[in-house]
Amino acid sequence: MSGLQKNSRKVVTRPVWADVSFSALTHNLLAIRKYVNPPEEKRKTPRKVLCIVKGNGYGHGGPQVAQALEKAGSDWFGVTCTDEGIAVRKAGVRKPVLILTGFVPGEESRLVEHDLTAVIHRCEQLALLDRAAARRGKKRVPFHLKIDSGMNRLGIATMDVECFARQLAKCKHLQLNGVLSHFASSEVFTNTLAGQQTREQEDRFYRALEHLRALGVDPGTVHLANSGAIVTRPETWADMVRPGAILYGYHPGYEPVEKREEFEARLSLKPVMSLRSKIINLRRVPAGGGVGYNSTFVAKRPSCIGVLAAGYADGVHRSLGNRGSVLVRGKLAPIVGIVSMDVTMIDVTDVEDVEIGDVATIYGTDGAHRHMASVVARSVGTVTSDLLCAVSARVPRVYLR
Repeated sequence: MSGLQKNSRKVVTRPVWADVSFSALTHNLLAIRKYVNPPEEKRKTPRKVLCIVKGNGYGHGGPQVAQALEKAGSDWFGVTCTDEGIAVRKAGVRKPVLILTGFVPGEESRLVEHDLTAVIHRCEQLALLDRAAARRGKKRVPFHLKIDSGMNRLGIATMDVECFARQLAKCKHLQLNGVLSHFASSEVFTNTLAGQQTREQEDRFYRALEHLRALGVDPGTVHLANSGAIVTRPETWADMVRPGAILYGYHPGYEPVEKREEFEARLSLKPVMSLRSKIINLRRVPAGGGVGYNSTFVAKRPSCIGVLAAGYADGVHRSLGNRGSVLVRGKLAPIVGIVSMDVTMIDVTDVEDVEIGDVATIYGTDGAHRHMASVVARSVGTVTSDLLCAVSARVPRVYLR
C-alpha cells in the first residue's frame, strides 16, 4: 500500500466527541455587542467586548474559539495565564490578550515577548514588568490594573491607590491602559449580603478610580461587567464588558429563581457545545438485576441498559449517576448506576428501536430537542461552567461552521 493510500484511510476513534458550533458562538458575541450598545445611548465610542477564553475556552478549545471570535469582531481576549495567552497567539490571534491573574516572578519576559497584556494586582509586580520591558527594549508596555473592590481575591486594595501611583511614576517602560475589578455576586438580587454586594463593590471601585484620576493617573479603559452584570446591570458596563458563560450560550443562575425567566429573556443565547457519545453495547437486565459498581441501580422491571463510550474522565459528571439523563432519539434516557471513568450506563427501555451505534447527547442540542448544560448542572448542585470545563482533552472537538 502506498503512503498516500495509508494517509487517506479514515481514522476510527473512540465514539465520544463534542460538537462546537461557531455559528452559535458568533451569534452570542454579536447579540452581546448589540445589547451593551443600545442605540438610544448615542455613545461616541461603542463599548468594547473582551471575550473570556480561559480554561481552554470553557472547554470548547481556547485557541480555536479565539480564532473564530476574532473573525467575528471580538475586541479583546481574556485568559488566565501566560501559557494560555501564548497558545492563543500561536493560533494566529492578533487582538489584545489580557492575562487575568497576572504573572508570577520569572514569567514577565515571556509575557512581553508574546505581546500579552498583564493584569497587575500587586504593586511590587510593576518593577518586575518594567525591567522585563527594558530588557526587550520596549518603550511602553501596556498593562491593566486590578482593584479589589470587595471580592477579597486578587487586586490592590482601594487604600493602596497612592502607593500604586508612586510606584508607577518610577516605571519608565510601562503604560497603564486599563483598570478593572471583578464582581462576586452580580447575578444575585436577594435581600442578603450577596444581594447588596455588587452595589457596594461599584461604589468602592469608582471611589478608587476617582482617587487615581486625582493623582494624575489616566485609567484608560475601565471594565467591570462579567456575564451576570452584562445581562442585568447596565450601570456597570463602563467602557468594555467581559462575557464568559454567556458567550458559550448559558446564563448564570440568577437569584431569586423567580427572576431567571425575566433576565434570560433579555438576551437570547444559543448553546455552543454538545457533548455526545454512541451506545457501544446493549444489555438485557432482569428485574432485580444490579447495574454498575456496587449495584447502586437495581432494575425494578426487565430493562434494556445501554453503555455509552464516555465516563467521568471525558466530562460526564460523576454525580449524574442515578440522577441525570441523556437524549437518545429525542427522548430522555436516565443515567443508571455509578458513572465509570470510561463508560456510562443509561436505561433505554422506553426508547423505541434503540440500537448499538445510536448517538446520545449528554448535554446540548439534538435536532429540535435541547438538553441544556445549565439544567444538568443545577440538577447536581454545580454551575454550568463546571460541566463545560470538565470536558477533557481526550474528547475530540468537532468545529462546525
